[in-house]
Parts: sequence; structure tokens; C-alpha cells
Amino acid sequence: MLKRILPLAAVATLVVLPACSPPTSTNPTTPGGAASTPGPTPTAAGGPAPLCEYLPTGEPAKPVDPPATEDIETSGEVTITLQMTEGPVSITMDRANAPCAVHSFESLAAQDYYDGTSCHRLSDSGQLLMLQCGDPTGDGTGGPGYRYAEEVTGQETYDAGTVAMAKTQEPSSTGGQFFLVYDDSALPPEYTVVGQMDEASRAVVARMSAEGQDGSYPDGTGRPNNPSEITDVTVG
Repeated sequence: MLKRILPLAAVATLVVLPACSPPTSTNPTTPGGAASTPGPTPTAAGGPAPLCEYLPTGEPAKPVDPPATEDIETSGEVTITLQMTEGPVSITMDRANAPCAVHSFESLAAQDYYDGTSCHRLSDSGQLLMLQCGDPTGDGTGGPGYRYAEEVTGQETYDAGTVAMAKTQEPSSTGGQFFLVYDDSALPPEYTVVGQMDEASRAVVARMSAEGQDGSYPDGTGRPNNPSEITDVTVG
């Protein structure tokens, strides 16, 4: 799962891999729209809607404002660095590939949304090898108070070093949670890929993951034994 850990009833509805369920979230949403890159749609006045729509979903897990929907950059790269328990994790994000997700991530980082949070779920066996982060509540149930559409083409792969956004099993349910893939993983192409870690950063995540997890989730994944804390996030 990615984002938040789903209640038991919801977990049962997920596509289950041989070892565990895919990254997912339980952030309250009222899903709608297609799970693809959102494009301009007509407004009531006849003009185009914003490129990205960040729809409210209730109270955020930590006080934060939704991203602005004007002047969203759609080209170039930005580097996001997570200062974590075992060292820095540097992520090169591609605005052209996922402008709405990268814009949201930058906005949350600028508001210190991720600072002082612990990654809440580790999958360390089978076909899914990732550390899931981005929930200030620390238990997989918190979100930023908004959701938006996935930016996928159906050709996504989740190789070692990939960083992607978590979602529920419903479309247009991406929020603030994300996952760090530390070794090649098999997932359906439903999760927005925002960027890539360099080799040194992937090794940092692998070191934290090597300490294992407590098996506390129904699919055999669990809370990492390493604190796996994000102490600070810098942009650029």
C-alpha cells in the first residue's frame, strides 16, 4: 500500500502481489476522473481549467495550504533532498513527466510538511521492495487535505531508484504520500513516477530497509525497524 494503510476491509479489494499488497493510501477521498495526466477542461465561463486540480478531501494531517494552480512549471528538473536517518536521499524530479505531482511535492516541502516525519511502511520481500513515506501522522492514514489525478501513461516501471506517489485503489486519489523503491519491483503502472534517486541515495534507503520491519500490516509488510525519519527537506 502506499499512502496510508487501508482498513482490513479495503485491503482485501487490492490487487495482491505474491508477497504483499501494492502501495496505497487511505486518505479520505471522493475519487473521480480518469487515472491519467489531467488536461485542461472547459470551465463554466468557457475557458480552460487549470492544468492541475487539487481537490479538497478534509483536514490535512499537518497544517498546510494546497498548491497554487497558476504558473505550474511543465519542463525541466528539480532536485529534492530528504535528510534521513541514515543520510541524505537526493531525488531528481522531472516536471515534464508529472508536473502536478512535482508541483505538489515542492509545495509541501516548502511548507515543511514532511519535516520530522517517519516512513511508516516497509515492504522488504517478494516483488515489492520499497519504503513508504510522507504521512505526518506516522501510521499511513494522513494526507495533505487534497487529492489530484494520477499522471500515468500505462508504461511506467518501478525499477531500483524510482520514486513514485502513493494512491488508493480509486482513480484521482494521489496526495502527499510517496514511496522509495530501493530494488527492482513489480507493480501495475498506476502510480505516478515523480523522479529517480541516485545510487548513493538508493543505498541509504537500502541500509534503512536492511534492518527489516515488524510485520504489523495484514499483507506481511510493516513499520520499519529503523526509525526512517525525514528530518528536513530541501528544494534545489
